[in-house]
Amino acid sequence: MKKEYGYILITYIVMQLSGMIGVPLVLMIGIKAFHIPYNKMKMLASPYWIVISFIVALIIVLLILKKAEYNRRDERTTPLPLGKSLGWALGGIFLAFFAQYIAAIIEQMIGVKVESENTQRIIQLIETFPLVVFVSSIIGPILEEIVFRKIIFGTLNRRFSFFFSAVISSIIFGLAHLEPVHLLLYTAMGFTFAFLYYKTKRIIVSIIAHIMMNTIVVIVQIVNREHIQKIMENYDKVQSFIGGFFG
Repeated sequence: MKKEYGYILITYIVMQLSGMIGVPLVLMIGIKAFHIPYNKMKMLASPYWIVISFIVALIIVLLILKKAEYNRRDERTTPLPLGKSLGWALGGIFLAFFAQYIAAIIEQMIGVKVESENTQRIIQLIETFPLVVFVSSIIGPILEEIVFRKIIFGTLNRRFSFFFSAVISSIIFGLAHLEPVHLLLYTAMGFTFAFLYYKTKRIIVSIIAHIMMNTIVVIVQIVNREHIQKIMENYDKVQSFIGGFFG
């Protein structure tokens, strides 16, 4: 692995853990410097820091990546022509949703609830501080594709087969979302993005597909939140009824 890639991984990990220091710091600054009421600032501190930390991390990662690509270009890989790559990027959106759909069906068959706590938390943060949508829909996917596809998958794929590299990197991608109950769902998505990157040799392809998928999910969740909530409540009632009937 290139040393620059190691620096990117460290940057990403530090960003993920930075909330332990960053959130209390933002809370203190908001209260003391800007005289924002404690209760309001407590609610805003987390989304504020998410936006700040992701933007800073993205800038650092892009600068390191630029240096890495300048210093050592991989001549063994030839990217797919731009036109075909764009086609794969657009088709990849539907491919990602299809993989997600199949994974969701399997999860339901084994008793996993459809609702994702991670997604609901993101929606709540967006409602509290709308700028978080840029993190969930744009900055987050860019960072994840660089870290999990370009670096982790790409490094593994230099030594191992596509399938092995894609599965391992996708499992790591799933575990990183800290929602093990939906590990299959995240792994399926990660595998799809790894395939897009492998097929085109252009990280921008998987980035576009990832950005579009996240954006569509967020829009659907926000626009139809009340309707989705009713569906989930009815689903829970049916599950309780069936469980009571056979219990």
